[in-house]
Amino acid sequence: MKRRIVLFCALAAAALAADLPYVGKWKVNLDKSDFGHTTFHIESLPGGEWQTTAFGVTAKFKMDGNEYPDGMGGTVAWKDAGNNTWESVSKAKGKVTANDTLKLSADGKTLTDSSKQMKLDGGSNDSTTVYSRASGGPGLAGKWQTKKVSGGAGMIEMVASGSDGLTFKDLDQGMTCESKLDGKDYPCTGPMLPPGFTSALKSAGRSLDLTVKKDGKIFFTATYTVSADGKTLTEMGAPATGGDKFKIVFDRM
Repeated sequence: MKRRIVLFCALAAAALAADLPYVGKWKVNLDKSDFGHTTFHIESLPGGEWQTTAFGVTAKFKMDGNEYPDGMGGTVAWKDAGNNTWESVSKAKGKVTANDTLKLSADGKTLTDSSKQMKLDGGSNDSTTVYSRASGGPGLAGKWQTKKVSGGAGMIEMVASGSDGLTFKDLDQGMTCESKLDGKDYPCTGPMLPPGFTSALKSAGRSLDLTVKKDGKIFFTATYTVSADGKTLTEMGAPATGGDKFKIVFDRM
């Protein structure tokens, strides 16, 4: 009897997975992704303050190495490392989540961000983002347009649960969002995730609509679509503030 029950559960899960083509493990393919519409704003404010705005999130700080709120429930500490180089350390729940080094080119037209995104296992995803100046200057201040992203690629997993549930996982940072496919908000948790994040999921054939909120306010929306051959997953999204649209392509693992 026990073996029959186990077999029945396995068959039910397989049937659900067949109805949800996006179930599985996926790895980001940066070569096929497009971040060309995303921007990074850096402003110099009175009193030695600075302000960054990216993906609809604004943070104010000083270049003194102290921790300041990052606008997402964590902290960020910046310092001027000299020679047109700036360094920042991001934390959530007291844990370092990223180390970034920004380097301005000699002509002031290009900004390169060398980033280490920390993984739950103690390692890091190392990536490089090159920005071209869209306005502002001289120096660090200005509007920067994403030109190229290369390096480490993250992994996600979607797991069918029950008759109408889906668990969304960030395998690198240990984030988990256990949701039902009913468009309602469910909490996201993880040792490196600030509190207050929720996700809402709705399935539409080969596509999955996602709405992420922070403290009850929409943070960004995205749609995941699986290719006809089931080998790639394409995420089309944008922050709630509009603009800065992005395209992320994942390969099935």
